[in-house]
Amino acid sequence: MPSVAYRRRTPETEPLYRAMSGHLETFLAQLQATDRQLPRHVEQEMRAYLECGILAYGFLRVRCEDCGESRVVAFSCKKRGFCPSCMGRRMADTAARLTEEVLPLVPVRQWVLSFPFEIRYRLAWDGALVSTVLTIFLRVVQGWYRRRARAQGYQSGRCGSVTFVQRFGSSVNLNPHLHVLMMDGVFVRDEDGTPFFVPAPPLTDDDVRAIVETTAQRVVRLCQRRGLFEEGSTDPLWEQEPLLAQISAASVQGMVATGDRAGRKVRRRLTDPEDGVRSGALCYASRGFSLHAATRIEATDRRRLERLCRYVIRPPVASGRLRFVDEQTLLFTLKTAWADGTCQLVLSPQELLEKLAALVPPPRLNLVRYHGVLAPACPDRAQIVPGRSALTQTEGCEHGAPDGRRCHRVSWAKLLARVFQHDVTVCPSCDGHMKIVAALTEPRSVIAYLDGVGLPARAPPITPAHLDRQLEFDEAA
Repeated sequence: MPSVAYRRRTPETEPLYRAMSGHLETFLAQLQATDRQLPRHVEQEMRAYLECGILAYGFLRVRCEDCGESRVVAFSCKKRGFCPSCMGRRMADTAARLTEEVLPLVPVRQWVLSFPFEIRYRLAWDGALVSTVLTIFLRVVQGWYRRRARAQGYQSGRCGSVTFVQRFGSSVNLNPHLHVLMMDGVFVRDEDGTPFFVPAPPLTDDDVRAIVETTAQRVVRLCQRRGLFEEGSTDPLWEQEPLLAQISAASVQGMVATGDRAGRKVRRRLTDPEDGVRSGALCYASRGFSLHAATRIEATDRRRLERLCRYVIRPPVASGRLRFVDEQTLLFTLKTAWADGTCQLVLSPQELLEKLAALVPPPRLNLVRYHGVLAPACPDRAQIVPGRSALTQTEGCEHGAPDGRRCHRVSWAKLLARVFQHDVTVCPSCDGHMKIVAALTEPRSVIAYLDGVGLPARAPPITPAHLDRQLEFDEAA
């Protein structure tokens, strides 16, 4: 059998995997002992993560067409809750496609809208409310752009945007908020009916204040009409999934819902408060709502635009920011210190699992949405968005369309080459082309092949459940 050139990802060595493999079974068993359990889709996502990137659960065989050298590539879980690898690939895929094929060559401004705690909790599981609130915010922002266009003498201006529903905050807490990449201007038609772009005038602090105050007023009025926060109002999530409701409510408030510290704040480590972030220009908060609109990218700066797209689609947990202090303590380092000087969070493995469970999105919740002239159904979209890029040519797609139809998925090989400057389709020995020759999923075949080439054929051990105490809950969460 030929030698296998392979440098695998080794997810089992990462702190996140260690925490999951060492404590998931105990966590689930403790929940079951109290007649409480996580929703099926949440538990499935956690278990699937334990198989992501592990050769023992299946892999692809690729072989060089010139020299015959082989390598293997492990399967991924393809989930969208917290897996750093799969969400990293989705991040790179979406960012590349948006930059190359969706966002036109015009200035783009990022609008970031955050909500009060009560609304965050509802937005975490109510997809219909997410859509309605998003519509309210977009109408307010688009109205500002259209009024500025009319002041310049252009009627019937049309906006375009891409919205990202980001479910997590900087501390791996449940914090649903909106990132809107809005074209900083409007499209209007000339005498021939061809759309052209009219840039918006500079945004001011007064504009930001007016937009966030109007949005807050309308969203609060919407919640009042629906009776969401009236005393005695029903909570559908609590009625259907009481455990998830408790965990979500605690995560939104930065608290712990289960374990010895149930009902208490997540532990923090502080530095000098002067190291914390401060609000700047084009930022304003009102009634618990906050709006940040200071990030604007010029039309020609596509590299920065792609970095911004990656940022808003990033996974909630970066492996490099999480580490074990001892077997029962993890440190999560914040990318930017908070205003009070908090630089790290101190978590037990159970508290980390609790946070991750709250971040798993409900099934069929769209996290990336297109609006205005960028919407798929817009008749003028083809005249506005960039043409088909070289990144998604038919021959580079995972499922190429021989009839020349548009391909919407970038191949995994091209993504790796684009993001990490590593082309897995090129043979490391002779620079020949690596071709997929087989997919192994049957356990006996997997073990036989891996044993033959000297690669780990057994999955990393999963610590069995041990119930040495009764799990406690925060009933007031």
